[in-house]
Amino acid sequence: MKLGLNTGYWGAGPPPKAAEAVAAADELEWDSIWTAEAYGSDALSPLAWWGASTTKVDLGTAIMQMSARTPTAAAMAAMTMDHLSGGRFRLGIGASGPQVVEGWYGQPYPRPLERTREYVDVIRQVLAREAPVELAGRHYQLPHDGGAGLGKPLKPTIHPVRRDLPIYLAAEGPKNVALSAEICDGWLPLFFGPKADAFYRDALQKGFEAGGRHSFDTFDVATLVPVVPHDDVEVAADMVRPMLALYIGGMGAKGANFHFDVFARQGWEGACHTIQDLYLEGNKADAIAAVPTEMVEDVALVGPVAKIRDEVHGRWAETCITTLLVSGDAALVRLVDEIVRG
Repeated sequence: MKLGLNTGYWGAGPPPKAAEAVAAADELEWDSIWTAEAYGSDALSPLAWWGASTTKVDLGTAIMQMSARTPTAAAMAAMTMDHLSGGRFRLGIGASGPQVVEGWYGQPYPRPLERTREYVDVIRQVLAREAPVELAGRHYQLPHDGGAGLGKPLKPTIHPVRRDLPIYLAAEGPKNVALSAEICDGWLPLFFGPKADAFYRDALQKGFEAGGRHSFDTFDVATLVPVVPHDDVEVAADMVRPMLALYIGGMGAKGANFHFDVFARQGWEGACHTIQDLYLEGNKADAIAAVPTEMVEDVALVGPVAKIRDEVHGRWAETCITTLLVSGDAALVRLVDEIVRG
């Protein structure tokens, strides 16, 4: 299993000691470092800033919001980063959810799978640089259908370092997971648990068969797994509960929360309803307390180091995950390195 560092998106400001963690990951020759964005910090600026001091790790976005940029702008950024990093960039994209897409970016959310397919089509045309880019899609038209009527198809002025620059898709539902395997080179799950491995393997296999680009042997599944070492499992789980309560309870509306659905599929539907009801009523503390420890353990590595080591080399090693992404400081980076590779 490969290792990656995910610095995430920022809270009120940059994550403390992120530069030291990036340096440690590069020194230990980890596979990659990743940044994210939602409606605060952007993904590209920190990645370029911190990545400029690295020489070994790949640099990825997990994720760049599709609604924040046109597909040609995303392709331009990817080619630019790939040149500056010497061919180490990975483009991770995602459709996000309706609250962020429509509330922050002012873009329509419906038909996300169709929009994603068109988005990746344009990016691959740009990277191929074989002909001027054209698309007459439902969501994207190049040239624009309307306006001054003076647009013409264009090719990028720069030549890509890699025409096969890796594209990753963040996905949670089975159709979107299958789409990642069909048209992309990697999948970025947000909440992955070993007990859901068979479900996701089936979705990925359907995508492989539809696309013919990859198989399990060549496709990267890079998932963020919270790692909280502590002698007391409950204390460690308390560090993860607020995040799960936020995503299950507050990131979306009733009936339109993909994170809720992930945990419901893993057998936690009753707990999810309780968490969501409490959160939407404004009882955040109670919602956090309602997150069962076993739910945390389904998607996170918490507790004594020996327990974490057993789980990493046991049930987690048997899944389709190929890259384990962690978030934390340099000390955690070194500890995880020892647990996984030591």
